[in-house]
Amino acid sequence: MTIQTVSTNKSYGGVQGVYRHASQATGTDMVFSVYVPPHADGAKLPVVWYLSGLTCTHANVTEKGEFRKACAELGLIFVAPDTSPRGADVPGDANNAYDFGLGAGFYVDATQEPFARNYRMWSYVTEELPKLVAGNFPVDAKRQSIMGHSMGGHGALTVALRNPHRFRAASAFAPIVAPSLVPWGTKALTGYLGPNKDAWRGHDTVALIEDGAKFSGFLVDVGEADNFLKEQLKPELLEAACTKAGIPLTLRRQAGYDHSYYFISTFMGDHLHWHAEKLKG
Repeated sequence: MTIQTVSTNKSYGGVQGVYRHASQATGTDMVFSVYVPPHADGAKLPVVWYLSGLTCTHANVTEKGEFRKACAELGLIFVAPDTSPRGADVPGDANNAYDFGLGAGFYVDATQEPFARNYRMWSYVTEELPKLVAGNFPVDAKRQSIMGHSMGGHGALTVALRNPHRFRAASAFAPIVAPSLVPWGTKALTGYLGPNKDAWRGHDTVALIEDGAKFSGFLVDVGEADNFLKEQLKPELLEAACTKAGIPLTLRRQAGYDHSYYFISTFMGDHLHWHAEKLKG
């Protein structure tokens, strides 16, 4: 699998790159970013995957996430894929809504037309892109973790719960923890997976935990000034599910912080240090 280099820039002694490739999963070209910290020749490095939220591409966290200094110090590769397929022939929401279609793939493999052909973001982020990254960057396949924001927090937690032996750690900023119960999620899951709610449970963090999925523990930050906190995020549901299932959860409610990258960048270092500890050895 070949990749095209879009750009590279030196940062904190490492290299921030942006790359493009032809995706078999989505049937489109896809763009992603990778930061590789300074390292000895031949070294294999742990990887942190970052899944972005609604309306975002790889560029949002790459330009505003403020992760490179910590990654350079900790020796972490940081990978940021796009949030959906893109292109002139890729279907989007008929009303150009921000919360469905382009920029809003919700990290599922769609089964409903006209989205089933291209919207295969689950396969893309769990299968195709990891193989591509492993073939082109100095990654240690046995030391991987995952994190995300909002829709990407939903993606990160569900990916971790369904692949607990693959990821050593999982964290999230303002995740959508119960998409089956909130407007963003019900719109997306109906549109991509159809009206049968049983098909949604594999892409719902709280439902997965209720159905017996386990993980070693989560770190989650939410902003108390987040406009989406009560209607869309509902962290209390994750807290209750983890407590009942015995899954360790560090849930931090940050006073005064909203849903933006000002919030994410403030606590990005905390998350990366937490991931680095889990990825040691």
